[in-house]
Amino acid sequence: MDFQLPIKINDLPNPMGYQDKILLTGSCFTEHIGNKLQELKFNVLQNPNGILFDPLSVASSLVSYIQNKQYAEEDLFYFNELWQSWQHHSIFSNTDKAACLANINESQNRAHDFLKTAGYIIITLGSSFSYRLTEQATMVIGSKAAAGVANCHRAPAQWFTKHLIGIEETNAVLDNCIHQLKRFNARLKIIFTVSPVRHIRDGVTENNRSKARLIEVVHNLVNKFDQLYYFPAYELVIDVLRDYRFYDVDMVHPNYPATAFVLEKFIASCIDEPSRQMMEEIKKIVIAAKHKPFQPATNAHKQFMLTHLEKTRDLQKKYPFLHFDEELKYFSV
Repeated sequence: MDFQLPIKINDLPNPMGYQDKILLTGSCFTEHIGNKLQELKFNVLQNPNGILFDPLSVASSLVSYIQNKQYAEEDLFYFNELWQSWQHHSIFSNTDKAACLANINESQNRAHDFLKTAGYIIITLGSSFSYRLTEQATMVIGSKAAAGVANCHRAPAQWFTKHLIGIEETNAVLDNCIHQLKRFNARLKIIFTVSPVRHIRDGVTENNRSKARLIEVVHNLVNKFDQLYYFPAYELVIDVLRDYRFYDVDMVHPNYPATAFVLEKFIASCIDEPSRQMMEEIKKIVIAAKHKPFQPATNAHKQFMLTHLEKTRDLQKKYPFLHFDEELKYFSV
């Protein structure tokens, strides 16, 4: 008897591998995939603006990387003792205006250069809701009005109007963004996913409306453009696992078994066979480097360290384009 709904995931016609540079952007679920790829030594760049949820913010950030937009002081605002940007996550916020601006523009430069030669972009959309500044906000903080903000930075609710982005608006913005990406880097391939994280603050019904719009638009785009693909992260959690035991205590975020299940399916369908074999070798070294000994002075531990130091050196020679600096440093102690 089958206790799960079957799901067919088409393999990518040109699966990614260690030879590809991979840019990941979008919601927090993006980082579950990105962190694992990074841990396994893939060449990745994650969320140059920090976590983004809505398609308008994602598209705007990608266009800004293409243009290598440089932010100026007037793009920042001061709130809660911090200089911040409406287009960036709070990881960029800083008590020093110059430092905040420098970090943002350094990230812009890095994203622009990375995108020039990237092989893949993985875009994870989280919500169709966007937030727009009211006149009250612009009067209080002296910031210029923005069509939409990527992060509200815990500012007062009355500073924003909430907008459920329509299918036509989302489609137009992402369509334009994809055209610009293709002109900038013709070899670029794009994988869309929709985050299985429930935006429950919007309400259960509203969250479902929001996700439905994202799914509809993404499939329209995949059917229109070459080298655009959809990976069903949302369906794997919502329809295949389909159980609250695969969610964290907040009943909103998928837990470790759920994200591990999604990652397993992603690797099987999106990464080429030679790279999957390399991953198994690299994984053993990465796991060993996380080992925390109870008795580091014992001969057994010293032999463990020496054995894995030699294995890491062998892997470095075998794959000279990968970086094992942290592991070599750890095993050399």
